[in-house]
Amino acid sequence: MFVPDQHRNENVSEIKEFLRANSFGILVSQYQNKPWATHIPLELETTEDGKEVLTAHIAKANPQWREFDQNEEVLCIFNGPHSYISSSWYKEEEVPTWNYIAVHVYGKLKILSEEEVMASMHRLVDKYEANSKNPISLKNMAPHTLKQVKGVVGFQIEITDIQAQYKLSRTREQDHPKIIAELEDTKDPMRIEIAKAMKNKA
Repeated sequence: MFVPDQHRNENVSEIKEFLRANSFGILVSQYQNKPWATHIPLELETTEDGKEVLTAHIAKANPQWREFDQNEEVLCIFNGPHSYISSSWYKEEEVPTWNYIAVHVYGKLKILSEEEVMASMHRLVDKYEANSKNPISLKNMAPHTLKQVKGVVGFQIEITDIQAQYKLSRTREQDHPKIIAELEDTKDPMRIEIAKAMKNKA
């Protein structure tokens, strides 16, 4: 994606934290000579040999996977908070804009074995059940229930490039106090997250 220098984030640890907190992304690859996108959890993990990967699975009924081997590289898109920014919050006249956080991850995909898929599902469920009132575990599920793994295709994406854009009014620092105050005053959770991000980048 196009990332102006003033919006580029190259803080690797911060980007990794973002990916873990916003892991529901969009997998984009070519299928029948056109872009095909699927919305799925894409979990950032590190392999035993120290490589950064995204681990995920899609339904076998989704034809996208049938041409995975024809894609030299795939794209994963992760969106964070975003908000309209009114130029009425500026000291000087200017057009309105939109603040947002987005990360694009490129990588090479490989299909996982059924055993590897099941292991990744255990990690996925354990992660998201950790704060549940009544957490469930795949370890306690009947074999016939777990056979549903045969209906998915699991894969890992070895990361080759990351592009992170944090568009947070960096060119209008003189207006930050007013913008942040207006965002917080809306009481909207997403706008408050943008205000928090602006504070962190101040």
